[in-house]
Amino acid sequence: MCGIVGVVSQAPVNQLIYDALLLLQHRGQDAAGIVTQQGRKFFMHKAKGMVRDVFRTRNMRALPGNCGLGQVRYPTAGNAYSEEEAQPFYVNAPFGLVLVHNGNLTNAQALKKELFQTDHRHINTDSDSEVLLNVLAHELEKVTRGITLKPADVFAAVRGVHQRVRGSYAVVALIAGHGLVAFRDPFGIRPLCVGRSPAGVMVASESVTLEGNGFDLDRDVLPGEALFVDLDGNMQFEQCAEKTSHNPCVFEYVYLARPDSVLDGISVYQARLNMGETLAKRVVSTVPPNEIDVVIPIPESSRPSAMELAQLLGLPYREGFVKNRYVGRTFIMPGQGVRKKSVRQKLNVIASEFKGRNVLLVDDSIVRGTTSREIVQMARDAGARKVYLASAAPPVRYPNVYGIDMPTPDELVAHNRTVDEIRISIGCDALIYQDVDAMKQAIASLNPGLAGFDASCFDGVYVTGDITLEDIARMNAGRGQSEETEEDTSRLALPNAQTA
Repeated sequence: MCGIVGVVSQAPVNQLIYDALLLLQHRGQDAAGIVTQQGRKFFMHKAKGMVRDVFRTRNMRALPGNCGLGQVRYPTAGNAYSEEEAQPFYVNAPFGLVLVHNGNLTNAQALKKELFQTDHRHINTDSDSEVLLNVLAHELEKVTRGITLKPADVFAAVRGVHQRVRGSYAVVALIAGHGLVAFRDPFGIRPLCVGRSPAGVMVASESVTLEGNGFDLDRDVLPGEALFVDLDGNMQFEQCAEKTSHNPCVFEYVYLARPDSVLDGISVYQARLNMGETLAKRVVSTVPPNEIDVVIPIPESSRPSAMELAQLLGLPYREGFVKNRYVGRTFIMPGQGVRKKSVRQKLNVIASEFKGRNVLLVDDSIVRGTTSREIVQMARDAGARKVYLASAAPPVRYPNVYGIDMPTPDELVAHNRTVDEIRISIGCDALIYQDVDAMKQAIASLNPGLAGFDASCFDGVYVTGDITLEDIARMNAGRGQSEETEEDTSRLALPNAQTA
């Protein structure tokens, strides 16, 4: 999960891209970067850290030009601590290309070997985004052979990318002196939308980025589709994949996206309200509502679900936790130690809402269980008589390979555990999970035109149909996996044998 944006405008875009990245900050806090183009020259600045820390006035002044792109990074592949892997990435031929990428390539290692042995291209980092850039560059070089670039050549190159690349990818790239190209994988796993204003065109991961900068949402880039925007702002779309299926990542609606965004025709806020409605039915079947004194959300993504649940059950809704907004999202922080340490820095309790009460805490999801365990204990320390915990998402039982930091089974509290075993691990008096099918139906009802969702972390069904246990073990090993984790992966069972 990263946040990406690209702009072609009639005016300088440095401030516009900076403002866009601020609206995408929730999608990545590890690094940020911007590149702009003036004439045929690129100007770039990128570094580790949040947007406000990476860019100073002197950096912004050094980013001239009327088109550009940017990214906020949340690493799921490569070296999480390497500043070299901050995006955008640049390659000088053909024409000069810069690229930002949101997603995760599942065949990155095979492509890297192929690029070196067959395409004679050098990859300098462990980032799959650099691999993707070089595949695009090679395919573009094949179709142009140094002659003048036409939109048809760009679309032909993207066709070549789709034929070679596997996994999830939403991409924005600049071609020096020609314009901007954006495209999405044939399953539409990661989001990408387009907006217009009188000044130009913006492409971004979420609609809130467009609206917050004065652009009207035009539409989503379709799975397998490519968009080319020339330097005058003229747009041209073309389908570049032979076979497509629209299966956006369900975790975008559960947790990742801002509630004020609309992704693939679905309001994230309404999706979370719907999940609260279906979760209420699960709560009633587990804990009688008369045994619950108050419903308290765990900030912030769970609020819509918690409010809807409380209303339907006729229970008081209260804010019991105050969030320190200057501490990063714990789910995004690499390493259990850092994540655990930050929980009590991030949240503080309002003790009067807990003392002597049976409280139902509502969270958007439970991934590793570290945060949940700390929060349940905080509620008890504040005087709660009983602590029930409800998750608006089902148990996260399987690794995610499409760009969310759920890579190893041993990090998932629900992996190979029953609900009661998870409850004991977390320390709550009752644990209520959303049902997988109910979650899918609650969100799908908002856009019946979708083929389905990638819900692989919940149901183990990988929509690309090419993921095996060996693939998961290999990708985990690439992240510095321990022997214990490798053994745990070997015990992982995927539905429908090994692939979906």
